Amino acid sequence: MYRKMLSLICFSFLGLTLSVAQNATESFKVSGKCGMCESRIEKAASSVDGVTSADWNKDSKIIEVSFNGANTNVHKIHKAIANAGHDTEMHKAKDEVYSALHGCCKYNRVDLSQKDKNKGHKHTKGSDKNGKTHDSHSGCGHSGDQKSSSGC
Repeated sequence: MYRKMLSLICFSFLGLTLSVAQNATESFKVSGKCGMCESRIEKAASSVDGVTSADWNKDSKIIEVSFNGANTNVHKIHKAIANAGHDTEMHKAKDEVYSALHGCCKYNRVDLSQKDKNKGHKHTKGSDKNGKTHDSHSGCGHSGDQKSSSGC
């Protein structure tokens, strides 16, 4: 009897531990402007199977999403939000979906992925003395024909 009870407790604890270990929370930027955007963004994120909560802040443009990692991943959440017409760090909404948004929801479309990827330095097009076009960089410490591991 003692062994059965101990086994039951161990399996219950193991199941609870595995369940908690798969829960994740991610925060990322999502473009939008108003309360209608907030509702649409949160609804799109919540529509992904495994998402347990979604809260977008219209001032910071940051969404915090909690989800079960066994059922979904952050990529699927970004995609669902972009499919609703809002650009994220991973996905840009299709132009026709963005165009269909209400007038007050039309945000300034900035490539969020490039903004973070460049980490504060600028990429510009230049040409060498032979007229060959290349990227030149400022602030990252390497020439245009090299790429760093930092995402530059």
